[in-house]
Amino acid sequence: MLRVLAVDDEKPALEELLYLLRSDSRIRSAEGATDATEALRRISRALEAGPDGEEGIDVVFLDIHMAGLTGLDVARLLAGFARPPLIVFVTAHEGFAVQAFDLKAVDYVLKPVRRERLAEAVRRVRDLVVSAREPRRPAPEDHAAHTPVPHTAAAAPQHTPAGSSAGPEQIPVELGGVTRFVPIDDIAYVEAQGDYARLHTKDGSHLVRIPLSTLEERWASRGFVRIHRSHLVALARIDELRLDAGTTTVRVGDAELAVSRRHARQLRDLLMRHARG
Repeated sequence: MLRVLAVDDEKPALEELLYLLRSDSRIRSAEGATDATEALRRISRALEAGPDGEEGIDVVFLDIHMAGLTGLDVARLLAGFARPPLIVFVTAHEGFAVQAFDLKAVDYVLKPVRRERLAEAVRRVRDLVVSAREPRRPAPEDHAAHTPVPHTAAAAPQHTPAGSSAGPEQIPVELGGVTRFVPIDDIAYVEAQGDYARLHTKDGSHLVRIPLSTLEERWASRGFVRIHRSHLVALARIDELRLDAGTTTVRVGDAELAVSRRHARQLRDLLMRHARG
């Protein structure tokens, strides 16, 4: 069960957030702080006590606009610790999403906070905490292997005729009030970030407010496949499939991405099927 610190300098908002958190059966404890200084003091004590200490904190639900240090300032300070708690931003402002996810936030929840949306954020945190605590267990079929994947073996994105359900050849992204159009063929993989998705290309990344599940459906015919709850990958961009000690990963350019057990066999079968022609 999760140990939570909620931080908001508006007391009614903090009390409402704590009420919702404490009503979730996955939360063991939820404490509040009304400013960044108090939050950092509690987090420092928790880190000194260690992950199993009574004052341990698994995740911080953090407002952005606060007097003094902002939530983004707090996140930047926490990034300097060896084992900082996870961060979920809770804010009324959409405009800080790019900065928040650049600071490795698990989620970005908009106010007013809806119970079901907060529950989804808790689920994401819980999955990460449980995954970090679980030891690796070898799977019988895994043989600590590195399997290079020929690009001819991967399903190249298909260009469907106009009017098909695959969607447009480009996707619009906005940054600083400027709209750019990114060719879908340039996208190597997509990463879920709360209600947003981050598109990774060789030139950088772009944040769009589209759920990963929507892109999965739209781009299936273009050779994109779900490999994890958090990742959608262009099969043509997979350079290597690695099986090691019960875990499966793929290398896409310089990135190494985890493949969930649920998707691992399907991915291997799909790559092998295309390798055979």
